[in-house]
Amino acid sequence: MKISVQNEAFDLSEEVASLYRANPKVGAVASFLGLVRDSNAGQGVSAMTLEHYPGMTERALARIVEDAQARWEILDVCVIHRVGPLSPTDPIVLVAVASSHRGEAFAACEFIMDFLKTRAPFWKKEATPEGEKWVDARESDEHAAARWQG
Repeated sequence: MKISVQNEAFDLSEEVASLYRANPKVGAVASFLGLVRDSNAGQGVSAMTLEHYPGMTERALARIVEDAQARWEILDVCVIHRVGPLSPTDPIVLVAVASSHRGEAFAACEFIMDFLKTRAPFWKKEATPEGEKWVDARESDEHAAARWQG
């Protein structure tokens, strides 16, 4: 399992390959790559800065992955989230899950991403034509996480 909160860019293909390269039990890898968009809610975005609470953020991500491991048969996981200044088209987050079967890999990947958006302590500030602003959590993210409850 790899969990990293970092300023540096990451190599998508290398990170995904590391999940299956030495494990013949892996039959599927599902991944999600999140990128910086040039707009949010109809407003232009020229840059974004992501901040986090060091230590606490990594522990929150580890708990989310542990919750996924308790639900599905996961062979390996990679969660990378960038912080610091970013520009449109920059990768922000990678969630990749290796499993023996695609259904479990897809479900676990989506679960981890849904809870990362609602439980991990990240703060996002966007640079817009009207100036910089902190971005509030989206209600749609809360709804996505809520569907896993129960």
